[in-house]
Amino acid sequence: MSIEKLTHIFTGRAITVNVEEVRLPNDHLATLDMVHHPGGAAIMALDDAGRVCLVRQYRHAANGYIWEFPAGKIDNKEPPLQTAQRELEEEAGRRAREWRSLGDFLPSPGFLTEVVHLFLATDLTEVANRLEASEVLEAHWLPFEQAMQMAQSGELRDGKTLAALLRAAPYVQTREP
Repeated sequence: MSIEKLTHIFTGRAITVNVEEVRLPNDHLATLDMVHHPGGAAIMALDDAGRVCLVRQYRHAANGYIWEFPAGKIDNKEPPLQTAQRELEEEAGRRAREWRSLGDFLPSPGFLTEVVHLFLATDLTEVANRLEASEVLEAHWLPFEQAMQMAQSGELRDGKTLAALLRAAPYVQTREP
């Protein structure tokens, strides 16, 4: 796919919006609205008791509070693991000694370039959390099985959290006695 024409529409704090005329692999010329995002990282933090950290966070776009794993935007092209480490401390007040990549996730590839990197964090120690002024959230530690039930019932609706739960499940099941 090649970009034939690019019209810049907007640059904000986290995104850039363009209208792009692109030549598709079938040689068709398509006009696409594209939102460019630097990407992010989401963390399933699992403590020694088999509990995971879910944050209940206010999200304006969701019209209220939703449950999700600690997560955040990649800042200044930092490596995704560094983003994950920073966000775990900021939102959950934890530091992890063990990190496992759970791959990445494309939230909405039809128009959004964002790639969210998923991680499993274990061997946790408590640190002071450092929420940003724009973050309205509470960290809760729930049994992994309860988080899975919330996902299956539809109470948990956040895509990155659902993807991380799914990908971490085999690892969590091998840890259980």
